[in-house]
Amino acid sequence: MIKEVFAKNIWLKIASLLLAIILWFFVVMSGHSVIVLNVPVKFINMPPEFEMVDMAKTVRLGIEGQERVLKGINQDDINVVVDLETAKAGKSLYSLSSEDIILPKRLIIKSISPQTISLVLEERMHKKVSVKSVIVGLPAKGFSVENIKITPNKVMIEGPKSLVKRIYSVKTEPLDVTGTVENLHYTAFLDMTKPNVRSDTKEIEVNISVKKDK
Repeated sequence: MIKEVFAKNIWLKIASLLLAIILWFFVVMSGHSVIVLNVPVKFINMPPEFEMVDMAKTVRLGIEGQERVLKGINQDDINVVVDLETAKAGKSLYSLSSEDIILPKRLIIKSISPQTISLVLEERMHKKVSVKSVIVGLPAKGFSVENIKITPNKVMIEGPKSLVKRIYSVKTEPLDVTGTVENLHYTAFLDMTKPNVRSDTKEIEVNISVKKDK
């Protein structure tokens, strides 16, 4: 008798269960949406002897969550982190997964584009090079530049080996002597135009001696 009652209601019970699952899913997903953000890639633990010369700057993420949570999200709340502790010189490829992404709880990563990023590392090189002043304009008529003293006249630079090994001097920013009849003193910045090449010396003292022509 019990078996007959159960058999008669089996399809009704299954339908009720399916309906309950659908309702549960609807309640859980209600108010959910997906947003797409371009998130900067953060490289950590890079060996000090290397320089990054080419790298992915951002990754496009599809993020799902409740609308109220997504609306309050800040760019700083999400990080794509690549650990370079075991990195080597040359070009390397890194596959990204949700484990490489730090984001607030209750948010889900739905997509990552691209899923593989490339990175090029080079050996870091230090080198001492001379400093050259850049003079623009001319002194007043009847006057000329007699001497230029640069302090310091050499600075240490550092950066990727492929760039630094081709640099033999660095220049100051342009120094204007137009129309002058007297000596000039400038505190000038270095014009570091090469990407990823830098110097700890930020300012150069330049003394320009001007003489009256005979």
